[in-house]
Amino acid sequence: MILDLHAHSIKSDDGRAKVKNYCQWISAKNIPIDGFVLTEHRQFDDESDYSELGNTFGLTILKGAEVETEYGHVLVFGVTPALQEAFDFSNIHLPLADVIAACNAHNAVAVPCHPGRKRVGMSAHLEEFGVPDGVEIVEIYNGGSRDDEDQVSIDMAQTLGYRGIGGSDAHIVSHIGRCGTRFEHPIANEQELVAALRQGAFEAVKMQVADA
Repeated sequence: MILDLHAHSIKSDDGRAKVKNYCQWISAKNIPIDGFVLTEHRQFDDESDYSELGNTFGLTILKGAEVETEYGHVLVFGVTPALQEAFDFSNIHLPLADVIAACNAHNAVAVPCHPGRKRVGMSAHLEEFGVPDGVEIVEIYNGGSRDDEDQVSIDMAQTLGYRGIGGSDAHIVSHIGRCGTRFEHPIANEQELVAALRQGAFEAVKMQVADA
């Protein structure tokens, strides 16, 4: 099963894609993913229920978040009401240690995304802050990466012993499914996603997806 673990809809401040349009694009273009995770910026979307839409298109549509720390941006999977009480998702100065501790306490997973990117990636801050405790997984394939950003992410992951995921970081419809994560077993909900990530039964994949 392949899931795109990093996508943004119009719920994000810079997202321009409706979730239904992502589904239509995946179907029309035969993009080889089985679903995606909406990781809206600095928030968790409590309001939306995409189960009916997922059933209609035969896709697994899950929800997570993307938060901001001193080490750059971090994807959070397995968000619960208790986790939302543990820290302020809208805070752009979250300590990564606090995010990781809260995720561990509430059965969630924190994954630094596009770590090879300048300023908003983890690798850019290692010299200043050192190697953070508690990171086990990072995003090594990002559909919005430029130049050698993914290679920087891959090299950092190999050096520090992290496992890697992939996500498109789509903000527009045609970018969905550029990168993904292949899991050994089917995943139907956020809890199963967290369990699979913790078990390490996955690998990052990069797909050749046409924009038109």
